[in-house]
Amino acid sequence: MSRRYLVTGGAGFIGSNFIRRVLRDEPKAEVTNLDLLTYAGVKATVDELDESSRHSFVLGDIRDAELVDRLVPGHDVIVNFAAESHVDRSIDGPAVFLETNVVGTGVLIDAAARHGIDRFVQVSTDEVYGSIAEGFPTEDAPLRPSSPYSASKAGADLLAQSYEVTYDYPAIITRCTNNYGPYQFPEKVIPLFVTNLFEDRPVPLYGDGLNERDWLHVEDHCSAIHLLVDEGVPGEVYNISADAQLTNLELTRRILELMDKDESLIEWVTDRPGHDRRYALDSSKLRSLGWSPAHSVDDRLGDTIEWYRQRPDWWRPLRAGS
Repeated sequence: MSRRYLVTGGAGFIGSNFIRRVLRDEPKAEVTNLDLLTYAGVKATVDELDESSRHSFVLGDIRDAELVDRLVPGHDVIVNFAAESHVDRSIDGPAVFLETNVVGTGVLIDAAARHGIDRFVQVSTDEVYGSIAEGFPTEDAPLRPSSPYSASKAGADLLAQSYEVTYDYPAIITRCTNNYGPYQFPEKVIPLFVTNLFEDRPVPLYGDGLNERDWLHVEDHCSAIHLLVDEGVPGEVYNISADAQLTNLELTRRILELMDKDESLIEWVTDRPGHDRRYALDSSKLRSLGWSPAHSVDDRLGDTIEWYRQRPDWWRPLRAGS
C-alpha cells in the first residue's frame, strides 16, 4: 500500500515516534511532517527523520491557513499531533494553547474537509475527562477539563466532531493516557527526573505525590493510532490506555531504584493549581479491534532511562535552552 501522510507536530515526542513507525511498517508510505519547531519540537529529531527520502519536513504553523491549504491536497491521511501540551505552561500563559490547539485544529480540519482527505485523526488526551475519582470512563463520559491545556484539547475535540454534523466530514478522535519513551521533551516528569538524577540533582514532586496516572509506552500509543488509520470508524472516539496506574510517588521510587539513587533526592514542592488527582480510561472499544499494549512500565522504564543515558547529545541542549 502506498499512502501519503500529513503528520503535524512530527518533530515532537509522539509525532516523531509515529513517523518512525509508519516509515518502518509501510515501505511505500511517504510522510510530510509539518512542525513549527516551538520549544518541544526538536530540530535534532527532525534531522534523524530526514535520513529517509520518504520523509519531508516543512517548517510551518497549523494556524497558517494559506500554508495548510497548499500542503493538504494529495495526502491520504492527516494525523494531528501539533499542540501546546504542558499543563504548567498553560497555567502561566493560556493564550497560545487556545490559538494552536483550537484555532490550529480548526484550520487543519477545515482544509481536510474541503479537499476530501480520506482519514483525519485528531490526537487528544485523557485530561479532557478531568480528574476521575473512581472507575474508568468510556468515550461518552462528560468532558470536564481542569486546566487551560485540557480545555483547549476538549475544545479541539468538539470542533472536530462538529465537522461531521455540519460538513459531513467525520474525524477519528483518540484520547490517550500518559506516555513515556524516547525523544520526550525533558520538562515532562520522567525525562525531567531521569536527567536530574544523572547529575544528582533533586526531583520535584508535587503535593503529597499521590496523584495517579496511567503510563503507556509511546510505541503502544503509536501502534494504536496506526491501527485506527485502517480500522477506526470515522466519527468515533477511541480511548487508549495501558491500565497501569501508578501514583507519582510510586513512579518516582521506581526511577530512583532503577538509577540506584536515594529517596533523599525527592524535593517536595507546592502542588500546582487544578492538579487532577487521578486519570484512568476504559479502552475496551479500541481493544475490540485487536489492540493491546505490548509493553509495561516494568519492562520499558529501564530502557527509557538507558535511552536518555545514551543520548545526552539530544537532551542536554534542550535543558540548557530551557
